[in-house]
Amino acid sequence: MRDVVDDIERWRASGERVALATVVSVTGSAPRGIGAMLAVSEGGEISGSVSGGCVEPAVIEEELRTLRASPPKLLQFGITEEQNVERIGLSCGGEIRVFVERMDDAHEALAQAVRAGQPAALATVIASDSPQFLGRKLLVREDGQTLGSLGEPSLDALALADATVMLRQGASGTRQYPSESGQCEIFIDVHAPPPTLIIVGAGHVSIPLAKLAKVLGYHVVVVDAREAFATRERLPDADELLVEWPDEVLARLPLTRATAIAVLTHDDKFDVPALAVALRSNVSYVGAIGSRSTRERRDARLREAGVTDEQIARIHGPIGLDLGARVPEEIALAILAQIVAVRNGRVP
Repeated sequence: MRDVVDDIERWRASGERVALATVVSVTGSAPRGIGAMLAVSEGGEISGSVSGGCVEPAVIEEELRTLRASPPKLLQFGITEEQNVERIGLSCGGEIRVFVERMDDAHEALAQAVRAGQPAALATVIASDSPQFLGRKLLVREDGQTLGSLGEPSLDALALADATVMLRQGASGTRQYPSESGQCEIFIDVHAPPPTLIIVGAGHVSIPLAKLAKVLGYHVVVVDAREAFATRERLPDADELLVEWPDEVLARLPLTRATAIAVLTHDDKFDVPALAVALRSNVSYVGAIGSRSTRERRDARLREAGVTDEQIARIHGPIGLDLGARVPEEIALAILAQIVAVRNGRVP
């Protein structure tokens, strides 16, 4: 939803109806993941993607049919033993299922939550022994408030319980539930706020790092107590630019598993207090710039500040993957590559 929400808002503001196609499951290799969305306006404009182009024409055709009054539909694409390359499929050999439907009030509420950065999950009936349930929705917010219904109180209760857990995990997926009229398959589409990158230090590497992080959808916060460095002219891509002591900022910001912290000041009076706060939190990534001698001196000061060896071991340093980087842009790429690798479980 995040990739298409701006276009959807524009189309809706002009009074157009909108059809949505969402990837609800992936088997094997596929170009796009679960939750990827392709939106089509009544006027024929397109936003987003469900396959990178492999099956888009067939999906768009079904979306336009849905806008003309067809019911929601679950589509399946892929190469199986029964299929051959002459049929529409994925060149990568995987299989995806795509749910096509018209945009409704629950989608509108989800779009508002996404734009506001508020966590929300949308549960949708994508298959059911009772056709009247198909496409019904329940929007679940982080505080437990809900909007809509899947058709039965028992289904709502089951979906609410699973959506609450999945919101904490930040993962979308399908669930099978029994209902009074038979089995229902529910797709729970989780929308967590974008990940946050906190850059401590507004030096030369921070400029391309902020720019690259924005390209990948991070909410970028840059903090530096040095006014000469922390300026909008130098860091136009930062969502937040804070001219304050880093440790004081980190002590008040929400630090979650969706947060990565890159400490780039190369100055113990900034680095050590900031790292002491970061390492006592549950952020997913803490990296710090510095040579071997710098790290040894910094680690000793962290121990003096009460930071344990286990906590110190969480620091990725020298920061970034070993790409042989030399210039600031290459160093920024190496840092962000390591952050992404940690986020995806590819770096311990």
